[in-house]
Amino acid sequence: MQDTSPSPVRSLAVALAAAAALAGCSLAPKYERPALPVPAQWDAATAAADAATGAAAEADAARPAAELPWQQFVQDERLRQLIALALENNRDLRIARHSVEQMRAAYQISRANQFPTVGLNGSYTRSAPSSVPGVSVNSSANLSVGVSAWEIDFFGRIASLKEAALAQYLASEEGQKNAQISLVAAISNAWLSLQTHTELLALAERTLATREETLKLTRLRLDSGVGTALDLRQAESLAAAARISQAEQKRLRAEDLSTLALLAGQSIPAELLPAPDAGGLSGFAQVPVGLSSEVLLLRPDIRQAEQALIAANANIGAARAAYFPTISLTAGLGRASSDLDGLFGSGGQRAWNFAPAISLPIFDMGRNRAGVESAQAARDIAVARYEKAIQTAFKEVADALTARQALAEQLAAQQQQAEAERARFELVDLSYRNGVANSLDLLDAQRSLFSAEQALAQTRLAQRANEVTLYKALGGGWSAEAQPAAAPASEAASAPAATANTP
Repeated sequence: MQDTSPSPVRSLAVALAAAAALAGCSLAPKYERPALPVPAQWDAATAAADAATGAAAEADAARPAAELPWQQFVQDERLRQLIALALENNRDLRIARHSVEQMRAAYQISRANQFPTVGLNGSYTRSAPSSVPGVSVNSSANLSVGVSAWEIDFFGRIASLKEAALAQYLASEEGQKNAQISLVAAISNAWLSLQTHTELLALAERTLATREETLKLTRLRLDSGVGTALDLRQAESLAAAARISQAEQKRLRAEDLSTLALLAGQSIPAELLPAPDAGGLSGFAQVPVGLSSEVLLLRPDIRQAEQALIAANANIGAARAAYFPTISLTAGLGRASSDLDGLFGSGGQRAWNFAPAISLPIFDMGRNRAGVESAQAARDIAVARYEKAIQTAFKEVADALTARQALAEQLAAQQQQAEAERARFELVDLSYRNGVANSLDLLDAQRSLFSAEQALAQTRLAQRANEVTLYKALGGGWSAEAQPAAAPASEAASAPAATANTP
């Protein structure tokens, strides 16, 4: 009579397929992105900034700053080369890149937990009673391929953990982008500071030369009986002040060079330093501002906060699943024999095992309930952090827009003041040399001109730095050229809930 009972192989395959088909239920709450806790527009600030820059017509049609690569934003070729050098060698950016790799590996581990681990097991034993002489030796050999303690994810615990791991991996990618944005802005600001302090050092040296010449002339007038000792002391004081400014600018310039070297991760080649006769600070492309506040969702730090929120939301599902039974499966298929030589021959026999196990919590002193409450509290914290990140970003953009208008007006006024002080000094100096003006008038004109030129340089620095700040605040500074390879498409597609909520 023919045996029609199912074979162990077929039974094992059917059991594994049924387990896989039944798994996949999720207890995580449906993710919904929180509403923006900020106004829809930067109404007053945007209108004022557009009026000051004359960019109102182009702003609405321009693409967001987050889509403007830094290579197009930065106009100075030397600065572009320096930023590229920093993106290759900066240690903080390297840490961010390695963190992405670490989180990707963690996600792959969580993803692998959804599938059974198939292993090969073999054993061979020989034994005999030591107290009974002449008794034959017993031998046994086993070899099997099977699954060991595979948790069948009926209630979505492992799926929720995998979704949380994916969100954490995506958050680390956004963290890397944010690190690059910060680096581009830091390099640009340090470069502007170096240019400004180089300009101020040259100004201090020119002023020192002028004041030393005035001091020499004042001594001659005193020796000839025309000048006074008071005039001499005031001229000496102004010359000493110029020396103080010269020494200070040398120190600040050296600190800027050290900052650039730290950010670039190596010494700065001389050919990449700002030219001494650059004739003004480096320029940057116009940043579009006539946009909705929803562009803040393009900022990597906000996207990172949202991914952290998605991960916290998924962890609630994993915590809820702890209330339900845990079902695991151990199964194997192989051969057994009393003789190692006959394991695969006629002396061997087919062997299989199928051992499902279930574990159901009955009394745990509220541990599972506390786990769910903790996960829910973590989700609420993540919501607050996400909303705080948006509010902070909105403030940064609003402040930068307000500063854009104010600095444009301030720079224009200080340029007029510097020109007026320069013309005044030239007139007073001519009058002094002709004996019409006294030394007090000359020294006061020198002091006022030096202060006006210093203030003009500092305002020009603040105006350029504000352009960098606005670009960074709007999410600009990241481009795909420096981004490491992303996760395989199959991995990203495996968790649509996490990726679908990114803008």
